[in-house]
Amino acid sequence: MELQKRQDQGLPQRKGQKRKLEEEIKDEQPGISPSPVDCSDARRAILAEVAVQVNILDSAFSWQEADRAAAKRATHVLADLAKNDEVVNVIVEGGAVPALVKHLQAPPSTEVDGNLRPFEHEVEKGSAFALGLLAVKPEHQQLIVDHGALPHLVDLLKRHTEGTTRAVTSVVRRSADAITNLAHENSNIKTRVRREGGIPPLVELLEFADTKVQRAAAGALRTLAFKNDENKNQVIPIVQIVECSALPTLILMLRSEDAAIHYEAVGVIGNLVHSSPNIKKEVLAAGALQPVIGLLSSCCSESQREAALLLGQFAATDSDCKVHIVQRGAVGPLIEMLQSSDVQLREMSAFALGRVAQDPHNQAGIAHNGGLVPLLKLLDSKNGSLQHNAAFALYGLADNEVLIAFASVSMEQDNVSDFIRVGGIQKLQDGEFIVQVLKHLLYLMRVAEKAVQRRVALALAHLCAPDDQRVIFIDNGGLELLLGLLGSANMKQQLDGAIALYKLANKAMTLSPVDAAPPSPTPQVYLGEKYVNNATLSDVTFLVEGRRFYAHRICLLASSDAFRAMFDGGYRLIRQFKMMPFYFPDQVTYFYLKQEKDARDIEIPNIRWEVFELMMRFIYTGSVNVALDVAQDLLRAADQYLLEALKRLCEYTIAQDISLDNVASMYELSESFHAISLRHTCILFILEHFDKLSAKPRHSYLIQRIIPDIRNYFGKALTKPDPHNLRL
Repeated sequence: MELQKRQDQGLPQRKGQKRKLEEEIKDEQPGISPSPVDCSDARRAILAEVAVQVNILDSAFSWQEADRAAAKRATHVLADLAKNDEVVNVIVEGGAVPALVKHLQAPPSTEVDGNLRPFEHEVEKGSAFALGLLAVKPEHQQLIVDHGALPHLVDLLKRHTEGTTRAVTSVVRRSADAITNLAHENSNIKTRVRREGGIPPLVELLEFADTKVQRAAAGALRTLAFKNDENKNQVIPIVQIVECSALPTLILMLRSEDAAIHYEAVGVIGNLVHSSPNIKKEVLAAGALQPVIGLLSSCCSESQREAALLLGQFAATDSDCKVHIVQRGAVGPLIEMLQSSDVQLREMSAFALGRVAQDPHNQAGIAHNGGLVPLLKLLDSKNGSLQHNAAFALYGLADNEVLIAFASVSMEQDNVSDFIRVGGIQKLQDGEFIVQVLKHLLYLMRVAEKAVQRRVALALAHLCAPDDQRVIFIDNGGLELLLGLLGSANMKQQLDGAIALYKLANKAMTLSPVDAAPPSPTPQVYLGEKYVNNATLSDVTFLVEGRRFYAHRICLLASSDAFRAMFDGGYRLIRQFKMMPFYFPDQVTYFYLKQEKDARDIEIPNIRWEVFELMMRFIYTGSVNVALDVAQDLLRAADQYLLEALKRLCEYTIAQDISLDNVASMYELSESFHAISLRHTCILFILEHFDKLSAKPRHSYLIQRIIPDIRNYFGKALTKPDPHNLRL
């Protein structure tokens, strides 16, 4: 997202640069205004004018005063024409570029008459200025560079060592502006600037006496430091800016009273920070945090916006930095910015607050300073990015107790100062404000852009009360949004979805236990421990691994449907398991082999004696200690004989052994024997440890398998009748 913000600011930055140049040329050349190209005659006239000026430049390359004066006028005429975007292409077509590049350098010294240098620096200044205007159009940047402009522009930057006269100041500033426009969003030209040695003189110019030169140099460095998809692997120019000791001067510029100076300085630092985590650490170590926080109160909204974005980037480093941002007074100005009329200012402040709120120590301070209500109001914006950042900030605040207004109709008085302005404590107690907020968020979750819908669903998973979960996640589709995140190809979205679903699952458990063992259809009869495998009054014998186990029909008949079917019909039955991903008791097939109404010996195949004895002990006593080494075999037996309560005991023991390495196999085991409780435990474990499991083989396959089960789980948990009245 940070990269997108930088990219979005690229076009306004370029327009701002061109607008600045136009205003300054008006000061120097009053009375000249561009003519629009609205017909072929006008175009031909402009081409003719360009040809005249190009001829002058080609023929007037000498130190003769007349030639210098003519060349100066020609550069001014071409620059004046270039103020009109529609004329720029005509100027380039007329061959002005090579002529202007030629005059970026002084004529040969052999032509100098003594020490007389008429219009020294001024012709070069005019050429640099005109080329800077032509470079505003991206299609002309490479052409200008190919004609050899960069080495000459870098040489002009170095003229600052020749003094601080007006002529020197102007030529240096124009050269920096031209480099800014040439390198704008062009990674190849940025690299060329570095190779030509342009970065060291630009860094030196940050300390030049003239503030306009400082601003121009910072603007060029800002462009060179900007990192996007095209130049994301080209960090050398960025590193060189830091290596040339630019940071101390840039940090001093942040404290400048000149808004143009600190705006460019914070832009350079922002682009440097965005380029590399290591540079981010260097910037913080150099002492940038406090002056950046100070810019939040600047009269320049552009500097405020850049400072808020930069604080959001700082907050991504570590928890200590997040805490320092709050301790040094950033929260108050950021919350004030949430109520600005500037959309971008509100967006960046919400982004910064969202990042800061990721640290639990900061959440109460943000709410206490009145941040919650403005963030909620921003969700009503028609601007998708603004909604997204507001939802992100609320998501960051989700776990703090002061946000109990989302989860309860009451709140402690010293946590509601920010809510008093929107209706008072009485409204909170009545739940009116809560209902309005939730209804608004549900509306956004239905009609907003997909990214905003998902952010709202994420926030509500953390914020909502258990009573409202059905309305939010079943009736209004919030569950499908979270499942969509979990099933996406983006790992960050998967992790966000898993965390939210885990939070939601924990809340769902407070409603009703969906996986409790069903009650027995008939009252249980427990004969007691002394009758386990006791021949006294035994009327049926099981043969297990060649050994006899004495049992009593009355106890078995009361224990499960499987034994009732075995004895009531007088048949010996063998069960066939259907091979399917899931099976249920009503999908079991029994084969009636032969009638044995009075049979006393029944052979039990495929069950070990130890397991069968534990199963019978449970039937006779209602309880048994399930050891981990027999739990899976006992689960299989309990499932075969439809002993649901015993299955739950086995599932509980097995669940204690779930780990990152075996959760996939445990999940398959739960499917094989319809072990609902174990399956839900596996799902919760997967959601809770999602970030660690993501590195395991076949992770994606496992996630896709559990999504239907997650849907079924919440479908049952959230649609159970609730004794409390739902507020929506």
